[in-house]
Formats: sequence, structure tokens, C-alpha cells
Amino acid sequence: MTDSRSDAPRYAQLGDSELSVFPLSLGGNVFGWTADEAESFAVLDAYAAAGGNFVDTADTYSSWVPGNTGGESETIIGNWLRSRGNRDSVVVATKVGLHPEARGLRAATIKSSAEGSLRRLGVDHIDLYYTHQDDDTPVEEFVTALDELVREGKVRAVAASNIGAERLAEALAFAEREGLAKYVAVQPHYNLVSRGTFEGPLAEVVAAHGLATVPYYALASGFLTGKYRPGGTSVTSARAEGAGRYLDGPRGPKVLEALDTVATEQEVELATVALAWLAARPTVAAPIASARTVDQLPPLLAAAALELTPAQIALLDDASA
Repeated sequence: MTDSRSDAPRYAQLGDSELSVFPLSLGGNVFGWTADEAESFAVLDAYAAAGGNFVDTADTYSSWVPGNTGGESETIIGNWLRSRGNRDSVVVATKVGLHPEARGLRAATIKSSAEGSLRRLGVDHIDLYYTHQDDDTPVEEFVTALDELVREGKVRAVAASNIGAERLAEALAFAEREGLAKYVAVQPHYNLVSRGTFEGPLAEVVAAHGLATVPYYALASGFLTGKYRPGGTSVTSARAEGAGRYLDGPRGPKVLEALDTVATEQEVELATVALAWLAARPTVAAPIASARTVDQLPPLLAAAALELTPAQIALLDDASA
């Protein structure tokens, strides 16, 4: 066994911002979806008790649930912050652009959506505000709108999710040229079975500009926990169909085999290894992972204190290539 765990996880700075975050971001997409408010509060309490301070949500979570309209996750997080009185110790990240009634990145949409998020969260500022998905809005318009929110004190730092390399570079160049608030982080789809969604031109732009990376789908909808296996029993989960598709090609089973090997060596769960691999990638500050129950949280938190050996990283690199 090779134990590379430490008791004190290193907090990461998001780009050149003043935001210092726990190396695992807690995903809030399940709050108001598969976790009700009481379950969500329990998960948030356990995450904070472990030193966690970086909670990720969006104005559209969880509009896909029958009866929901979007903003349910923000409301639950806001109720938790208020009931615990811990607003100043939590870095709250939310997003604009995919709410069913406020789609896109036009300036008016960004302004009104920010007000809605502030109201649901019950806060006077958002720590990290993402453009949720790029569209055809000119960079001059949405970068200027985001800068106005920063200047008004309603947002501390801005970031981008689901953006291509060319548009990211264009937005950064415009902000630099005009002296406006620049993106400090990106949130791409990135994990051991989906490396091409980030590595390459996008990762190069991120590294060149000193941005932080906060990957979503860090566990590939649960596939990288190891509960989906070739010939295995079916799993009852809201994400089962998406996770199961990784078994269709050769990469998924190869990655599971490598994860099994490293998890055995480290005496940890597969999810811990998968998150630790991500955390070790260049520019990655904090992978995002969600937990529906407190019982699902320990293997996620364990990744914050686990350092893989070079040989283990190489094994995972080869399997996932």
C-alpha cells in the first residue's frame, strides 16, 4: 500500500482573484432534485464540518424536475446560509444563461438573473458568477455586463462554463484591453473518461492566462464510483442511463480497471482516486462532485487529502488516453 494522504488539504486560489477554496467543490445540482431541503442541509453541514467552503449551483437548478421552475437549489443554499449564519466563510458560485425563463448572455438577462440569484440566495453578493453556456452574444456585451456587476459589488469574480478556446481568448483579450473584470476560472466537462472536452486548445488558453479550472461531471455521472460494471446489475439512479454509456467502448472498462488498482494500493474508494487524479491535473483547483446523502460524502472529501504517486497518475493517464 502507498498512503499519500495528508491531514490538511491545501486550499486553492481561483486565478488572480481573492477567492481561496477547498480543493473539492460541492455540487448543488441535486439540491431540490434528488435531495430535499433537510437532506441538502445535512450534506452541506457535513461538507462545511470537513473544511469545505466552495458550493456550486446555478439559477436553472433544478428546472428539469416536474413542478420546479429553476432556482430551487439556490433557495435551499440560501436558507442554509441564513440558518447557519456562515455566509462569510462560504464561497458561493452560481451561473447565468440557462434558466428556462432567462436564457442567454444578453446584458439585460445577466443583470436581471443576477438579481434573481441574489434574492434566492439571500445574499448581497455572489462570490463567483459563471456564464453557464456560451451563445452568440458579442463578448463586448456580456463582459461589460459582468464587469458592471463586479463594480457594483454584487459579484466578486467572474468565470465561464461551457465555452470554447477561441471565445474564451476573445473575452479575456477584450476585458484586458478595456480594463474590465476578467474571467478567473473555467468550468468544463472533464473527467477520466472525457478528457477531450477540456484538454487541448481550451486547456492551453486557461494555462496561458493563469485561470483556474473547476471541472464538472468529475465522476462522469457516477460512472467513476465503480458501481457501473460490464455485465453488472442495473443501478437505480437518476443518472444511470448517462453513466452506463461509458461501458459501450473500450475506454470505460480500462479506466475502471486502473481505478481498481490504484484504489486498492491507496485503500480508498474509486471516487476518491478519480477526483484526486483530476485535482492533480494542471490548472485544476477544485473538481465538483455532488452528494445526495451524507453517506456519499466521505469518499469525495477524502480526495482533498490524497496525493497519487507519479506511477499511479501514469497508469490512469494511459488507461484514459
